[in-house]
Amino acid sequence: MNQNNYYPSQDPIVKLRQEMKLRGFSQKTIKSYLHYITDMLNKARKGPRAVNTDDIRSYLENLANNGRSASTLNSAYSALQFYFEKILLRRFFANIPRAKKETKLPEVLTKDEVKRILGAINNVKHKLLLGLIYSSGLRVGEAVSARVGDLNFSNKTLMVRQGKGNKDRMTVLSSKLAGVLEKYVKNKKTDDFVFESERGGRLTERSAQKVFSDALRASGVKRNVSCHSLRHSFATHLLENGTDIRYIQELLGHAKLQTTQIYTHVASHNLAGIKSPLDI
Repeated sequence: MNQNNYYPSQDPIVKLRQEMKLRGFSQKTIKSYLHYITDMLNKARKGPRAVNTDDIRSYLENLANNGRSASTLNSAYSALQFYFEKILLRRFFANIPRAKKETKLPEVLTKDEVKRILGAINNVKHKLLLGLIYSSGLRVGEAVSARVGDLNFSNKTLMVRQGKGNKDRMTVLSSKLAGVLEKYVKNKKTDDFVFESERGGRLTERSAQKVFSDALRASGVKRNVSCHSLRHSFATHLLENGTDIRYIQELLGHAKLQTTQIYTHVASHNLAGIKSPLDI
């Protein structure tokens, strides 16, 4: 077969999938990597071993020209680098730079806005879902994956299993939320999801995001925010309340303190407590 007229067979893709599973990659990451790799090979119209640096650069430039974010470009870069360097044992990425990420501050809700959003929800499950995301600083995927056995009502803690990077961590469970939540899961089994869909099984992330967008609309809060903004707000409000940033890092499950430090730029007490040299 002429490699220049080659479309990716399933063989190298199967090998890639197996390798990623062995290395403990999440299903979300595996799906993302497979997408970028097969997309690039199809667009290059070459076999994996015939692809060169120019093909990779052309693919990434095409993504950039189509308005893809720096985060998307870096995800594609990581997928292609892993495949060609770890699976095919080829090294030609030295001359391809990664995209610079935009410095974008997180959108944070005020405590009053959070109360208004939660107060606009009548459905108990939906109110508890968004309340848990905010009060425990969860990612949406972590909230819908939580099981009853992960809740410790005695210690007011929540075990987040297989969070980002497949790491377990412990976070706080709000005392205000715990009582209602304990009643809500009273008849559930330890291995049951805390929040199940109407058909049974795990609630989808998309469903959780819709719950938030509906509550946001009903609350009258006019902000360009998403469900993930509740997690941002959790971190910012803790920081404003004087919680050590290293504890916040642990609660959020950030591998690097630098990631958590972005909240110092949006916490309101920082500027409020600083005086101009002229006023000292």
